[in-house]
Amino acid sequence: MTTTQDECPTLSEYAGDTDALAAPAAAGIAETVGRVLATAAAAASPSRPGDTAEIEAITDAVIRLLVGTPLRSDGQLTIKSLAQEAGLKRNKLTHKHTGLKDLFYALVRMQDTRSRVVEGMKRSNDELQQKITRLRTERDRLRTDVQQLVRVVHVLEVDNQQLREAASSDGVVRVLPVQHRPSTR
Repeated sequence: MTTTQDECPTLSEYAGDTDALAAPAAAGIAETVGRVLATAAAAASPSRPGDTAEIEAITDAVIRLLVGTPLRSDGQLTIKSLAQEAGLKRNKLTHKHTGLKDLFYALVRMQDTRSRVVEGMKRSNDELQQKITRLRTERDRLRTDVQQLVRVVHVLEVDNQQLREAASSDGVVRVLPVQHRPSTR
């Protein structure tokens, strides 16, 4: 992990962008708390370096999720996604590192925005729903057109059959006069 000052942009870099302000602030808090917890865990039990590695993995995962750049998960701000992002089993968060779980939930509430991945999925879903609506409307219109064409073909078949029967009964073929339409030029 690096220091918060190295990683987090200053407020002036995000002037006017409230969504951009929330993620770096939350990520900075997560990184600071994670670094302190990892140092405390290493000092408290040097014989168990796995705890320090788990804390660092969870902290890094929290930062990635809050910033909106997940590597191993779907990017949702849930404990399941956090565990998946950290490469740990969920029970490590719900039973062993409950403080980090509570910190994650607090940072999510503080951020009060959806991650970029979730926003992108929502936008994509909305676009697909609109496309489905347009396609259904077009399908219904085409069904109506097909039904009308079927009726027209049926009427023409009946007329054709009647003309054949009429022509075959007296044996005379009549040529109908051609009507010339005046040109509209």
